[in-house]
Amino acid sequence: MQQRELTCAAIHDLSGFGKCSLTVALPVLSACGVEASALPTAVLSTHTGGFAGYIYRDLTPELLPMAKHWESVGARFKALYSGFLGSGEQIGMVEEIFEMFREPESLVLVDPVMGDGGRLYSTYTQEMADGMVRLCRRADVVAPNMTEACHILGLPYDPGPYTREGLESLLRALCGLGPRQAVLTGAWLQKGELGAACFDRETGEMRLSLRPEIPGYFHGTGDLFSSTLLCGLLNGMTLYEACDTAVEFTHRTIVTTAKSGGDTRFGPKFETHLPWLARLMEEKRKSCE
Repeated sequence: MQQRELTCAAIHDLSGFGKCSLTVALPVLSACGVEASALPTAVLSTHTGGFAGYIYRDLTPELLPMAKHWESVGARFKALYSGFLGSGEQIGMVEEIFEMFREPESLVLVDPVMGDGGRLYSTYTQEMADGMVRLCRRADVVAPNMTEACHILGLPYDPGPYTREGLESLLRALCGLGPRQAVLTGAWLQKGELGAACFDRETGEMRLSLRPEIPGYFHGTGDLFSSTLLCGLLNGMTLYEACDTAVEFTHRTIVTTAKSGGDTRFGPKFETHLPWLARLMEEKRKSCE
């Protein structure tokens, strides 16, 4: 029996300069053997993190027509993957797109890109952030950072340090919204380490994946993590295997980015690590055949 191809609809913004969102997701997905189709929610000259005077074009009027055109030509997707949304109206549209393309074996991953460091991004309204809860209810997997998780759950932001019990409580609450799996980035128990925690509702297991913390703020690494997580799940990894792979790939990238001494606003230097990731995914894919 022929195995269905790994295909993904990536619903994110497109920032022309400063690697993040689609300019991170597409190469990672492709390197991991996943055919990616891009549905841009907005086009920006740069991302909004630390840049002034950026050009921003909201693609809300085009979002559903593009998706309906895909439907008319017979597009099918193994995964539906949403990230940054350009307007409050888009949340309902993405819900509709999920219903349009979702199949019994589809994997829906929502990265509720809204903010970081306890604050929402400048383009996000409170209405948009609140509407993201609805979208998370539609997901199989959610992958927020701590800022986003606290907002989704209506909790005050906690900068850490965290406890295993506290992280598990947050992850269980996220799964209580509807997803069967939840991953929380920015997890740490003690100073000098950073990574992610994951929880599977079916097994009731919570696990942590941590690496040495690299000081600094590295734009685009959240998108890098979520894209790698999705690739791992699509290629047959368990939730923890996919989470740990995403943490390792992100950590390697951050080390390279930090060593370069460049402006971290320009995005993560992940390209030289793609061959390692591609080999890992191919080995896993073959072991599952």
